[in-house]
Parts: sequence; C-alpha cells; structure tokens
Amino acid sequence: MTAATLLSSSSSCSFTLLRSRPTIIRRHIIPTTTHHHPLRFPSPNLPGLVCRAAIAGDLLRDVGATAAVLVGAYGLVRSFDSLTKRNIIQQSLSRKLVHIMSGLLFVVSWPIFSTSMEARYFASFVPLVNCLRLIVHGLSLVKDEGLIKSVTREGKPEELLKGPLYYVLILMLCAVVFWRESPIGVVSLGMMCAGDGFADIIGRRFGSMKIFYNPKKSWAGSISMFISGFLISSGMLYYYSVLGYFKLDWVLTMEKVALVCLVATVVESLPTAHLIDDNISVPLSSMLAAYLSFGY
Repeated sequence: MTAATLLSSSSSCSFTLLRSRPTIIRRHIIPTTTHHHPLRFPSPNLPGLVCRAAIAGDLLRDVGATAAVLVGAYGLVRSFDSLTKRNIIQQSLSRKLVHIMSGLLFVVSWPIFSTSMEARYFASFVPLVNCLRLIVHGLSLVKDEGLIKSVTREGKPEELLKGPLYYVLILMLCAVVFWRESPIGVVSLGMMCAGDGFADIIGRRFGSMKIFYNPKKSWAGSISMFISGFLISSGMLYYYSVLGYFKLDWVLTMEKVALVCLVATVVESLPTAHLIDDNISVPLSSMLAAYLSFGY
C-alpha cells in the first residue's frame, strides 16, 4: 500500500468522524433537556385533594346552615312566647302564627344547604331536634310553660304529642323524601303550614256560616285555606324556580296547584278530626294529589 493511499484513507476516515460527531452530540442533547421540567405534569394526588376540600366545604356549610336554622326556629317560638306572656297576642293566634311561620321558614332555608347528597339529612336534623323536644316536654320529663302555651290549644303538655309532633314529623318526611328535587314537598308544606293555619285564623274570626256537612268548619275558613294555600304554594314554587331547582310551565303549574289546594281543602273540611289530625290528613292528601298532578 502506497503512502498516498494511506493518506487518502486516513483523511477519509477523519472526515467521516468529523461529520458524524455533531449527530452524536445532538442525540445526547435532546433527551437530556426533557428531564429539566418535572413541574409541567400535575401531581397525581391533586384530584383527591380537590375532592376532599369540596367535601369539607360542603360539610362546613351544612353544619353552619343547620345551626342557623336551629337558632332561628328556637328564636321564633321564644318570640311568640314573649308576646303571649305580655298579652300582646292571644294564645290561639300565637299558636297558629308559629304553625304558619316555622314550617315556611324551614322550607325557605333549604337552598342555604349544600348540594351534597347528605344536605337533606342535615336539614331534617332541625325538625328532629324539635321532635325530641316535644316528646320530652309532652311526657312531662321537663317543663317548659312557654313552649306549651305557644303550640298547644288548651295548655296541656300531652297535646305536644299530637298535632305539634305530627307537624315536625311531616317536615322531616318532606325534607328527606322530596327535598329540593320535587314540587310535591313544597306544595304539601305550603298547604299544611299556610293553608291550614290561615283557615283556623280566618275561620275563628269570620266563621259564622258553617259548612252543612261539618258544623265545626266554616265557609270562610275553607275559602281562606284554598286562597292562602294556593298563593303560598305558588310563591314557594316561584322561589325555587328562580333559584334553578324547578323548571315549570306556569299555566299548567297553576292548574295543578289549584287542584292540590282544592283536594286538601275538601279533606280538611271533612268531619274526621276525631279520627285523624289535620297535620296528617292535609299534607298526606296534598302529597297524593301533587304526585298525581306533577308526577315527580
């Protein structure tokens, strides 16, 4: 092999190595640069942290709402008790105003609870506390003259175990079963609280004309029950529709509400008070009529 040949071969080899060297360098640079940015990828625990934070937020909201409604319910009864003691209003009027306002304020408070599945149970805790309170005082285990005067007809402790107890049980039932998902609970409580409440107030004052099949009920009381129940139930449905819970055809809805109010009014006027309390017959008949009308 001649010197020229060796020189040519050596030069060619050197040229090849020089040409391939940048490629080798580029292959080492590209993968090394991709390992300098680990924060580009989200932490695998982030969804779990967000979920736990949301659950904790719902829990705090429901606990706070429950406490607020409990304080409000207790304050309402105490306020009317104070008015009764001062002889500002009569005991019978105080009892019916508590009957009207406590249930309606309870329904109005539902939107302040969270959207969690457990929210309805937190809300139902409020009537549950009142239920236990009525049982304790109704059995005379503890005496509370203010409570007895505010919610009973004749001022007897055992009366707490009848109408008032049925009342809070219906509140619990509507909260747990219907909640903010169905108009049935809203309309039923509107009839039990407002309809039945105003029927007694107006009937006592203007009830001279009695219904022919029940001399203990008056036309004035029944008419006021229908009108007040219709207005309050419609107002409650509008309240929930504005907040986005219900989407209603209002012409059809008004017809359905009127039908429910008519059924509940007729049931309340029947001479069956000695068999079943109005706080049971009125809401249950309203639930049945509303279920057949609204279908959910």
